[in-house]
Amino acid sequence: MKVLVTGPDGVLGSNIVRELLSQNYQVVAMAEDGKASPTIDILPITKVGGNLLNTDDIDRAVRGVDYVIHCAAITSMFPARSEVINKVNIGGTQSVIDACITHKVKRLIYIGTANSFASGTKENPGTEQNGYDGAKYGLDYMDSKYEAQLLVQQAVKELGLDAVVINPTFMIGPYDSKPSSGQMILSVFNGKVPGYGDGGKNFVAVKDVALAATRALTRGEKGNCYIVGNENLTYKEAFDKISQTLNCKKISRRLSPWAMNLFGNINSRLGTILGYTPGVTKQLARLASEGHYYSADKAQKELDLTLTPINSAIAECFEWFKVNGYVK
Repeated sequence: MKVLVTGPDGVLGSNIVRELLSQNYQVVAMAEDGKASPTIDILPITKVGGNLLNTDDIDRAVRGVDYVIHCAAITSMFPARSEVINKVNIGGTQSVIDACITHKVKRLIYIGTANSFASGTKENPGTEQNGYDGAKYGLDYMDSKYEAQLLVQQAVKELGLDAVVINPTFMIGPYDSKPSSGQMILSVFNGKVPGYGDGGKNFVAVKDVALAATRALTRGEKGNCYIVGNENLTYKEAFDKISQTLNCKKISRRLSPWAMNLFGNINSRLGTILGYTPGVTKQLARLASEGHYYSADKAQKELDLTLTPINSAIAECFEWFKVNGYVK
């Protein structure tokens, strides 16, 4: 069976490609034209160039495959509003849906985000039954991923598309070449984190998400969404796990919501004026002061989700960073 993976060289895509190969699938990887993909270029796959804004590129990539796993997206949260995010995340997903229907793909796996559902507390974490409340943050990333999810579900209901949505929480693991989520680990290790906010979120090993996505090719109910997560941790708990795992200095300073928001506002203004992407923005500061906790019970029951301890995911991520020259 042949599987097309879009966004194959991101941290999740790179793990999905490896998981598919381990299960003896043939992999077609659609990456940006002319772009080197160091995390997958050495693998026995068929790599095709393409752009999510070009419907012909997508159509050519989808033609002849059995399944599609659509990972590609712009995940940037700065600037908060960006038309290109909507064009890629919403328009690109619509083009993938259209191509899957045209070429009668057996199933589309859309990689969404847990943020498409309202979160909860540790005692009562968010589930797939919760509505979307992310619009209050004013982030095109969150809004666009939710809108794309609705497009997939609409195509299932109205056009007969067979599709499943995987909604990961915060992923940690190897092959994070940007780095993206793994930057948190590097920042703690390098003593670049000024303090922790009062909030927290759900953390998951990226390899568990990759396995869930590949299992969803043949498991899970058509049209359903599956939150894929693991440990609900406050930021203090998460930073403590990182420092304990890597044997580095703990982050001991608590930043109040007021201090966190001030820090984020100043960073956002400086980023806009000086033209750089700040590590903590106005919106991220607000998120860091809130609890965003989720339950993955549904994915455990229907996709047989594995639950790798977050300490192990941290260690595996950091080891990959060391081997590949990210640790100085």
